[in-house]
Amino acid sequence: MQPAVELHHVTKLFGSRSRAPVRAVNDVSLTIPHGSVVAFLGPNGAGKTTTIDMMLGLVNPTQGKVQVLGQNPRDAVKAGMVSAVLQSGGLLRDLAVGETVHLIASTFANPVSTDTVLKRAGLADLTHRRVSKCSGGEQQRLRFALALLPDPQTLILDEPTTGMDVTARQEFWRTMHTEAREGRTVIFATHYLQEAENFAERIIMISQGHIVADGPTHEIRKQVAGRVVKATFPDPVSAQEILSPAASKITVAGNRLTIHTHDSDAMAGLVLANGGVDLEITTGSLDDAFTALT
Repeated sequence: MQPAVELHHVTKLFGSRSRAPVRAVNDVSLTIPHGSVVAFLGPNGAGKTTTIDMMLGLVNPTQGKVQVLGQNPRDAVKAGMVSAVLQSGGLLRDLAVGETVHLIASTFANPVSTDTVLKRAGLADLTHRRVSKCSGGEQQRLRFALALLPDPQTLILDEPTTGMDVTARQEFWRTMHTEAREGRTVIFATHYLQEAENFAERIIMISQGHIVADGPTHEIRKQVAGRVVKATFPDPVSAQEILSPAASKITVAGNRLTIHTHDSDAMAGLVLANGGVDLEITTGSLDDAFTALT
């Protein structure tokens, strides 16, 4: 089966002849296999949305090639093989939820039944509610229902939970988990670290248009953040002086030291040899990796 997405040395420039162009995406190459759940993670302005837009055929790369399911992105979208859930827009506020789904379904040759997509999106009880009266989370669920109408193989989501409260965000991702279990490829851009860590099998970190890390969440944490060793010392100041040469960072809180290291086994031995007690070893957080890489 063809990969869900392939990018070959893709660069995207924005600007005019009167000023230097902005390089939003810079020589990015990647392959996303069918059935993957992948997060594009990065700060605002990193190039996530531009990359998503090229996958959907909304903009063309300045250089390089983008293929979706072996096709030009626009052809894949036109064939209903790919659908998108974007941050905002695309809804008529004066229509009811059910009317919106029926209207968009009429534009497809063989859509999934409207009752089915409303149920899968958690909107079966809101069919008569006007779109303007729906919460931000409910409107995003409506966009998701519309994306399901052509029964796509791949779902591409751009910051799908922006503006949602915690409860709405959790409900949305429960629905996405169900879609992933059904075998769909799910690709989403986010700046929420917890979303990426909880949901994605693979994280692609982007900064200033470059891919700065790509792999499973635990590998990315380990790559930059290493491990964290915590211990209590009778004389933390002296212990800090002894341990500092073998640590990348040490912080002191009372008698307890928090030590960042890339060799936790060696550090644990050193800690115990120098009077440390209540030893605790944890993996560095995704937040640490995100900060260091971007």
